[in-house]
Amino acid sequence: MSRCATVSRSLDEPVSGTAATATTWLLLEQPGPWGVKALTSSHLDPALGRALEAAAEGTGVRVALIRRPGRHADPGRAAVRQVYAAHTVPGRVWLHSATTRDPEQLLGLDFAALGAGDHRSFGAALGGRPHHGDPLALVCTNGKRDRCCALLGRPLATELAASGVRGVWEVTHLGGHRFSPTVLVLPYGYAYGRAEAHTVKEALHGVQEGRVVVEGCRGCSAWERPGQAAELAVRSAADEYRAGVLSVVGTEGAAPHWEITVAHADGRRWRVTVARGASLPPRPESCGATALGAPARMDVVSVRELRPTALAS
Repeated sequence: MSRCATVSRSLDEPVSGTAATATTWLLLEQPGPWGVKALTSSHLDPALGRALEAAAEGTGVRVALIRRPGRHADPGRAAVRQVYAAHTVPGRVWLHSATTRDPEQLLGLDFAALGAGDHRSFGAALGGRPHHGDPLALVCTNGKRDRCCALLGRPLATELAASGVRGVWEVTHLGGHRFSPTVLVLPYGYAYGRAEAHTVKEALHGVQEGRVVVEGCRGCSAWERPGQAAELAVRSAADEYRAGVLSVVGTEGAAPHWEITVAHADGRRWRVTVARGASLPPRPESCGATALGAPARMDVVSVRELRPTALAS
């Protein structure tokens, strides 16, 4: 039986504009197995998982569980857990880390403030500090949600860790199973699909240089999906790969047609026309799907740099 990732790859489905959306990621280490909805179907207290989901709702914060690559045994005893929070909006990007023995401490966070880019509650509730280590590569490996994530994601995470890449974690869910292996790179928040080890290593190296790698890039999680596609299109058109210099500052229209304004830190602006299309022929959107679907795709119709006269009008 064909896997959803195999079919997507064979049909050359574009990955641009398919990243999960979140202005801030909150990551909690949870060893052991993960179920379909990991926050409430893992060895984490399901009541805490439900409370974290409710606290994050509508704030721009996305909560996910992480674990070290390798065997997934849970020793079942209280352990020090790693916690990360990362804000991904260009110009205000940060990555903070903390440790805790009591995951209930996460309920002391101000989720609305975190989503808006204010990290003070992360420091107050968890003793969090700026992360000065290597950037993070989060590889989706939750096979209970989609088998492609296990069959393709776990070997990638293992390969990266075995080759000495630091900052590699397995993560519960990044969306877009059919693009497995899927990877999120923090702190900048760019996601990658059909990722290979060399691409991830290059993306991590790019973070250290303040550069965005666009090969296999699904988009920056700070933006909605039309904006993700528009920003990547401007990068290619303007040959601009520095991180933090492009922002989506305006969206006009509604599905299936948008006019996106992308601004550069130096004052330049572009108008990008994005249209939502359907990926044909129908294909499985996940391995567990019982029916074929035509997943939405973001097609960039045009990229036009705005001149000063156009900006003034």
